Amino acid sequence: MTGEIGYDTTAPLTVLPASEEVPMTSAPTDGACHSGATMQDAARAAGKSEILDQYAADYPQGPHDKPQSMCPAFGSLRVGLRMRRVATVLSGSACCVYGLTFVSHFYGARRSVGYVPFNSESLVTGKLFEDIRDAVHELADPERNDAIIVTNLCVPTASGVPLKLLPSEINGVRIIGIDVPGFGIPTHAEAKDVLAGAMLKYARAEIEAGPVQAPASGRSDRPTVALLGEMFPADPMMIGAMLAPLGLAAGPVVPCREWRELYAALDCDVVAAIHPFYTAAVREFQSAGRKVVGSAPVGLDGTAAWLAAIGDAYNVDPARISAAQNAFLPAIKGALAGSRIKGTITLSGYEGSELLVARLLIESGADVPYVGTACPKTQWSAPDLEWLEARGVKVKFRASLEDDLSAMEAIRPDLAVGTTPVVQKAKERAIPALYFTNLISARPLMGPAGAGSLATVVNAAMAGKGRMDDMKAFFEGVGHGDTAGIWEGSPNLRPDFRAAHQKKLDKAAKAAKAEEMI
Repeated sequence: MTGEIGYDTTAPLTVLPASEEVPMTSAPTDGACHSGATMQDAARAAGKSEILDQYAADYPQGPHDKPQSMCPAFGSLRVGLRMRRVATVLSGSACCVYGLTFVSHFYGARRSVGYVPFNSESLVTGKLFEDIRDAVHELADPERNDAIIVTNLCVPTASGVPLKLLPSEINGVRIIGIDVPGFGIPTHAEAKDVLAGAMLKYARAEIEAGPVQAPASGRSDRPTVALLGEMFPADPMMIGAMLAPLGLAAGPVVPCREWRELYAALDCDVVAAIHPFYTAAVREFQSAGRKVVGSAPVGLDGTAAWLAAIGDAYNVDPARISAAQNAFLPAIKGALAGSRIKGTITLSGYEGSELLVARLLIESGADVPYVGTACPKTQWSAPDLEWLEARGVKVKFRASLEDDLSAMEAIRPDLAVGTTPVVQKAKERAIPALYFTNLISARPLMGPAGAGSLATVVNAAMAGKGRMDDMKAFFEGVGHGDTAGIWEGSPNLRPDFRAAHQKKLDKAAKAAKAEEMI
């Protein structure tokens, strides 16, 4: 440790009195050099106004104008990587591509991600577009790929790299180009819709042009219902079982796992918007003349209402609808009665299924005073919103991290279910917490299987309150403020330096306020 400047050796430094301070210049208010506002202006100047206006209409941003979760492009990347015989190419800053590929492989992608690098010269001269075109031609092998997805991240989008000028197909391989900038897409959940909508639009044009491939499993002998939104693998099978008494069958889940499933999804006369934020996908289904039904068969009330809505959409005889409800509602009621949850829970997330999970928790006996979702309010979320508000639940669409933290701090629940920073803050307060994405949404939610799926993990977490209190007491006073970091001795506190620095901050704030008034 000799020769190293430690905290204590800084003690003799002289603190300037307030009168001798060097004046501070006001910092830019738009954040980093690649701020959202700056890049959006650049993108519009580069000819991207049409797509940005469409994104603004499809994905209204609400109180926060930039993502507060992971990079939105992870959503579309993950959709592409889950599809068979589909290649994925990213165009963006190297650091962004590294982070996206790391996270995708962390979540088990097991697929290569193509990357077209660039520098300032290739970006400005248009060479980047030529490099992307060359990469697409190289990948367009019909023996290996049905489609290639090319995604512009923030910098290429802001620079106006025109993916729409790529060929629509090469050697029979479809080429899908999308822009997924962080300054235009608020959440990674909605980026899934960007790609799903683009693929449905392409597939719909193919259907209109002539015959297309049938599904690998063949066409169903019953009318089918397309399921919109990613869900637990067992949920589509449970939904199919509940549709059977209506004389219906479950169709493909969109986002799909292979290209030909898109044709089968568009062949369904009715679409169930399980996740209500798929605005672009809904637009393509409606353009194909398909009916869309909101909500999902979650819990007792939700399943009864959803079966009735699907039956009405297909003009199923009311007696048959009642028979389907009578076949499954008693089992759901029994599962809910046998898996009770007692306690107050705040719920937040960015997956789009938050309202469905809240309904299930409430019917399981929990008190859920607050639900926050980073996704926007749409007409397809109306049934769940009305049900929750009728039970006194405060539902916040486009909820920011600050909204979720404020609710948790004010309510002090027995359990906080939320995103990583919410869980972290709750545990600092000795409040049991569960990460929504990995521990809640990764469970069956539909029908009888979903009715009892949450109680075990939720009750186990709330039962750990005593352990959380013990840990908080043990670590009290460590890791915050002056005790942050690792020290060999007690930190040398400098209240005089702190006071002088606060005066500097106060003067800067006053100067900024004065500039605003001029």
